[in-house]
Amino acid sequence: MHIRITLKILGLLLMLFSFTLVPPMLVSIGYGDQTHGAFLDALLITFITGFIVWLPFIRYRQSLRTRDGFVVVVLFWSVLAFFGSLPLYLFEQGASQWQFVDAVFESFSGLTTTGGTVISHIDDLPPAILYYRQQLQWIGGMGIVVLAIAILPMLGVGGMQLFRAETPGPEKDSKLTPRITETAKQLWYIYLALTIICALLYWLAGMTLFDAICHSFSTIAIGGFSTHDASIGYFDSVAIEAIAVIFMLLASINFALHFYAWHKHTIKHYCHDEELRFFFKVIVAVILISFVVLMLSNSGQPLENLRHSIFEVVSIMTTAGFATDGFSNWPGALPFIVFTTAFIGGCAGSTGGGMKAVRVLIIVKQGLRELQRLIHPSAVIQIKLGHHAIPSRITEAVWGFFSVYVFVFLVLFIALMATGLDQLTAYSAVGATLNNLGPGLGDIALHYGDLNPAAKWILCLSMLLGRLEIFTLLVLFIPMFWRA
Repeated sequence: MHIRITLKILGLLLMLFSFTLVPPMLVSIGYGDQTHGAFLDALLITFITGFIVWLPFIRYRQSLRTRDGFVVVVLFWSVLAFFGSLPLYLFEQGASQWQFVDAVFESFSGLTTTGGTVISHIDDLPPAILYYRQQLQWIGGMGIVVLAIAILPMLGVGGMQLFRAETPGPEKDSKLTPRITETAKQLWYIYLALTIICALLYWLAGMTLFDAICHSFSTIAIGGFSTHDASIGYFDSVAIEAIAVIFMLLASINFALHFYAWHKHTIKHYCHDEELRFFFKVIVAVILISFVVLMLSNSGQPLENLRHSIFEVVSIMTTAGFATDGFSNWPGALPFIVFTTAFIGGCAGSTGGGMKAVRVLIIVKQGLRELQRLIHPSAVIQIKLGHHAIPSRITEAVWGFFSVYVFVFLVLFIALMATGLDQLTAYSAVGATLNNLGPGLGDIALHYGDLNPAAKWILCLSMLLGRLEIFTLLVLFIPMFWRA
């Protein structure tokens, strides 16, 4: 374990993050909302802290190992969330509204693209704070670490180990281009292009330019934060909802597919990707179920029910968490059915949360294989994705992830109940945060502001576990990890 190179990188990343506080500070000055002081103070605190951590090791040169990469990623996301809470805490401290735990919760929720909020009157917040919340999600969407590894090589620090620790999905050793720096840059080009197009379409559909930019950040990041309490429902626009659905789906697709389409100028490969086909089959099936149940349970218009079914199901399964109709108020078991899709989440390599569709697909395929083996015990049956057999190493890793996921879910669920939450609220709170979804059921259907401080701290851990896909964080607690 190379402590000095780890601290050097952490200091560099903190200094880099401090400059992301400049845009909201400019927004504050432009709108005259008097919050620029909080952002300036937070910028100085973050930059000076990063500088102090980095300075003692300025001349230290050492290659970064994979284990060091895991430590940097976990430390950075944990520390970043606390420093990211400074503008919120400094602003709210003057207004005597938020506690420190609320500011940290909001920061964790933003950076992990969870989208759960402790705020009950979002429309009353100053524009700079509203913008900052959205920007946190946009930064967290692709990952500040991926952005940093495109820059750190210029400072003499390699990035492949960070990329392997940060990139989601079962096959983390793959890279899209021979040079990791080029990979990070290409991913950000695609991410930025999608954001700009989404913002322009929102603006043309009727949003103000401010709302269009803010919502494009959280849409492409699959975050779910909004500048209004009513979320996307505030605009009551079919066109805006359609744009949101399209870009939530695009952002929940493996960015490797977008990368291939970007360079090869073709979209045929989307149709041949089995994970993507599985992802869309589940979405379509749940939309149809929701539509039928809504039609049978109320007298609403068919088109209105279809509109709400499409938007809510896409929003929940992609783990965006935007709302138009409040799925938690839907009849019968429908809220649980829709909420369960968040456990599947987006595709591997996307900004979506959840266990990832490819993992669920592999689990389903292995379950079917075991049923076939009951009939033909001696048969050699391979699990395939498309025309490619899945190595046993990948299958074992998927089952290992699923086992740990279930165990972590149960531990967090019990811990929340121990703080006094009822079963429904505790279950949905863990599901919503561990899958980086945001909205839940029970007492958190609207916001998390009424939860006790202990529950909020537990949920911060849950959000971090979900963002780092559990293993990246838990591996630090294995004694073997720290042995030379």
